[in-house]
Amino acid sequence: MTDDTLQLGRDVKVAESPDQAVLDRVPNPHPDTLYVARFTAPEFTSLCPVTGQPDFAHLVIDYVPRDWLVESKSLKLYLQSFRNHGAFHEGCTIDIAKRLTALLDPHWLRIGGYWYPRGGIPIDVFWQTGPVPEHVWLPDQGVAPYRGRG
Repeated sequence: MTDDTLQLGRDVKVAESPDQAVLDRVPNPHPDTLYVARFTAPEFTSLCPVTGQPDFAHLVIDYVPRDWLVESKSLKLYLQSFRNHGAFHEGCTIDIAKRLTALLDPHWLRIGGYWYPRGGIPIDVFWQTGPVPEHVWLPDQGVAPYRGRG
């Protein structure tokens, strides 16, 4: 499938902010099948809105698509647009989930934001749209809780 409106296959710069970033969607080739699609972003970065220092997270996004899939290049560029964006961990994580939910209208979506410690405290943020659809195999997100050196 080729669509001239997609960022896929074109030279596209990272947007200056998440609000300016374009997220593309493509038709789900199996809308009649319940399955989980997973995106993992182990090097997500944003900025602390107070200090301007970088914050780092490992994001895991799981969703059960309905009619649409998020196009992966556009998702990568969207996530990169947070690099110069100041927001708290909770804001970044929930904003990403809500934007994807609005774009895709999936059967179900969840996000795990596993944030690395700042000030000695890791903050993990979890959100989902509701119960997991029946008969969907949902593996663990595979990210261990922060343990430090212990």
